[in-house]
Amino acid sequence: MRSYIYADESGNFDFSDGPGATRYFILTTVTVADDAIERDLQELRRELAWEGEPLAAGFHATNDKQRVRDRVFAAIVQHDFRVDATILEKRKVTPRLRSTEARFYGFSWYAHLTGLIPVLTQSSDELLIIAASIGTGAMRSALQLEVSIAESNSAMPVAVRSAMWPASTTSLLQVADYCAWALQRKWEREPSDTRSYDLIRDRIASEFDVFRAGMAAYY
Repeated sequence: MRSYIYADESGNFDFSDGPGATRYFILTTVTVADDAIERDLQELRRELAWEGEPLAAGFHATNDKQRVRDRVFAAIVQHDFRVDATILEKRKVTPRLRSTEARFYGFSWYAHLTGLIPVLTQSSDELLIIAASIGTGAMRSALQLEVSIAESNSAMPVAVRSAMWPASTTSLLQVADYCAWALQRKWEREPSDTRSYDLIRDRIASEFDVFRAGMAAYY
């Protein structure tokens, strides 16, 4: 059986306390067994276009109006899917692990796949990871390397493949974007904003704070 894993992230690669720098980098994946969500979101997109919301590049939680976000969340929660999130508090990341954006991105995938692969291989022997396009070829290489390591380290026979697609090419990457946005609002906001998070709470299988026990801060 093959499972499909769609990935997006929230947060940026600015490791500072400067304006615009996020406190967290959150890698979020949505795992599905079919494309039923995609069909419903395509229909919703057509309906919203009829209502005057063109959404030329598809859904994007940060940019969408609240009334659009409400409709998207209402549509996706009608379906079964699994959300896994790896949370990295950036000020606790050692300089070595953030020496380049690609190295940090690869580390975030290492932390994510270490927990995710053993769980998913209990029900699937093929995993296809599709990540929203980000950065340069070095980022793609970092993802491919961590996928290869996770495959070779798996205790169960499993084939894992990865690809990077523009988020506009599939509604399922847009679902990952919406889930990442909901998690970011919970973790990044002071006070925490859980309005959207609460809508998907029962789909969140893991929410792992990598440095939860760490005390050292590097900036």
